[in-house]
Amino acid sequence: MKLTGENGQAVAQPLFSSSATQYHELGFKATAQGRALRYVKAGALLVTGNALQSAVEDVDHDDITCRATAIGATQLLITTGSGSGNLDENEYADGYAVIDTTAGLGFTYHIQSHAAIAASTNGALTLVDGESVQVALDTNSKITLVQNPFKNVIQLPASTLTNRMAGGCVFPIASGEFGWVQTGGPGAALISGTPGAGQPLTVSGTAGALAVHSAELPEAAFMLVTGRSGKVLPVFWTLDS
Repeated sequence: MKLTGENGQAVAQPLFSSSATQYHELGFKATAQGRALRYVKAGALLVTGNALQSAVEDVDHDDITCRATAIGATQLLITTGSGSGNLDENEYADGYAVIDTTAGLGFTYHIQSHAAIAASTNGALTLVDGESVQVALDTNSKITLVQNPFKNVIQLPASTLTNRMAGGCVFPIASGEFGWVQTGGPGAALISGTPGAGQPLTVSGTAGALAVHSAELPEAAFMLVTGRSGKVLPVFWTLDS
């Protein structure tokens, strides 16, 4: 199947493939015959037909203390928390830092890279090219870190989401490798229960499966046929247009 990248960009990795080499930015969007797809890195082996979600939040990386950082700086200077507050090398590369406490409240910065930083230790997060600190930060400033939502994608858990829905697996992507997941248009998903044709779908009580939508949970897709529990069936994904 031929993929077309957003804004007409060329697509280097085929749809039905898993690659140890990264060919596109995470979240890069492609389309094919009315289907929308996003480029991801797998956080575990992804199984064809399974519904997926973004990586689980690490609450040890909430409210990290900043150090004095000047306007125009291209690094965020931080002091990690104690206990499990350490950061692995490039754990948040391609991810985001949100300033959650003044000064600098509300700004979001895109992280390019960082070294490993031990707990209770000073360190720096390098921002992507062309991005710099817009409001000076001080020791009252705090940041919350989040991984790129298309990095370390995993199987949708049973019953309770632990992050946003990421799409449907269209090809088995090996843990740590790169490939495509479906986010919009006609596709397939593992079904729990017997939702009727046209009914909206959400997280179910079965890992990797979708079930009839309930009001407090996000919608992921619509049934295109009558559901049969335990089967991978045609659905219309609605996470992306």
